[in-house]
Amino acid sequence: MTNLVPVGRALISVYDKTGLLELARTLAAADVELLSTGGTAAMLRKAGLAVRDVADVTGFPEMMDGRVKTLHPNIHGGLLALRDDDEHLLAMAAHGIEPIDLVISNLYPFEATVAKGGDYEACIEQIDIGGPAMIRSAAKNHRSVVIVTDPSDYEGLMDQLRGNDGATTMAFRQKLALAAYARTAAYDTAVSAWLSGQIGQPFTRSKSFAGSLAQGLRYGENPHQAAAFYSDGSQRQGVATAQQWQGKELSYNNINDTDAAFELVTEFANTGPACAIIKHANPCGVGKAATLKEAYLRAYACDQTSAFGGIVALNQPLDAETAEEIVKIFTEVVIAPGASDAAKAIFASKKNLRLLTTDGLPDPAEKSLAFKQVAGGFLVQDRDVDSVTPADLKVVTKRAPTEAELADLMFAWKVAKHVKSNAIVYVKDGATVGVGAGQMSRVDSTRIAARKAEDMAEALGLPGPLTKGSVVASDAFFPFPDGLLTAAEAGATAVIQPGGSMNDDKVIAAADEAGLAMVFTGQRHFRH
Repeated sequence: MTNLVPVGRALISVYDKTGLLELARTLAAADVELLSTGGTAAMLRKAGLAVRDVADVTGFPEMMDGRVKTLHPNIHGGLLALRDDDEHLLAMAAHGIEPIDLVISNLYPFEATVAKGGDYEACIEQIDIGGPAMIRSAAKNHRSVVIVTDPSDYEGLMDQLRGNDGATTMAFRQKLALAAYARTAAYDTAVSAWLSGQIGQPFTRSKSFAGSLAQGLRYGENPHQAAAFYSDGSQRQGVATAQQWQGKELSYNNINDTDAAFELVTEFANTGPACAIIKHANPCGVGKAATLKEAYLRAYACDQTSAFGGIVALNQPLDAETAEEIVKIFTEVVIAPGASDAAKAIFASKKNLRLLTTDGLPDPAEKSLAFKQVAGGFLVQDRDVDSVTPADLKVVTKRAPTEAELADLMFAWKVAKHVKSNAIVYVKDGATVGVGAGQMSRVDSTRIAARKAEDMAEALGLPGPLTKGSVVASDAFFPFPDGLLTAAEAGATAVIQPGGSMNDDKVIAAADEAGLAMVFTGQRHFRH
């Protein structure tokens, strides 16, 4: 297989012209003939470079507003012809097809047009046809042709040409061919995702997901696992769009936990200052208050042991007073929609503490798809964005919740949505006081949450656990009265749960006997 292949003719057709002139001058200085189209050709000529129009090669002018220009055998024959195949060479000679050794092309900004809210026709016009066809032809014949689709690869190409007397290596061409196919695949995926959204058909016969490399990671969940972080380009506010002000590089687990924390605190976007502290993708404390500092302290008081080395998410810009409290313990990451200069200065003394800021909070009701890989395939579903209002609740016990209980029940329900199943959340006065997560038995989750509250009460010198007088949320129904009675023993006075168990009557009867108020949501929030 050919290794070094000289570049004698290059076809340049790009939308993004970043860095192009330096590359084109390098090619011209190496006596590479330049072919180009439309605006790209005009820019190169303006810079004093000799350029041959693609229309001269095809014998056809650009037409239909530029939709048709490179879709021609004289272009694709020049790209696809095998240089060591006699029949291919004879066909080229018979039809006057000249070889093309290098293609520099990037695509119409379809993704950017969608992100800016372009209307249907505007998005359709930004679907590139000739570009992907040309890129794929060049990439297929990478044995002889170089394909460059990203300005970040221009420097590498110039180094190749300088270091190999105007030629490129097979390894380099393979690398760029891979990048080219990955780019066209991502592009087609973006078009498919947009169109499926336009016509309301999310679960298409074939499904693909795409992203661009945002960050290489040192390792995955464990040191023996390779990993990387990709952005899907959606611009949803969060860890993918955040600016990191300080601290070492985020790890796989940092990114996963920070996303979980920010999505949780977003549930309280319009309720005043709120804070969520996450450990291993589960909340170990959530609080709201009149100030951000107090919200943090209330979240921290739920489980100070687990909060050590956790992730803190805030729903308002970080201020100095809150920063002073956060730095009192070791924290991995803080994410917030902004931070004051004074807060940044306080964090500066903690070199390993990462501070991330976003331009705002994501919309908790924004619909999108979530997927999870399984052996031989992947599961796809709508992201869990549903919520309930007090008007949606059904009081099923003799006693209805008080106004204060109802407020805490709604708070607890929002938190439970973000806790791994089986999820149990105790809340009192707008703050979690016990969280039980990820247990195989709902009774165990109920007991664990209550036990954590007892441990914190002892550590804080309180006369008893804060679950006394609290409310409790369960992400799915209580299948038997035992879990509910365990919550009552812990001091809960009101319960919010989906309902729907075969034993609902028994559970309701147990709640009435214990004097509990209980409401059904008719909606569950399993999170696996």
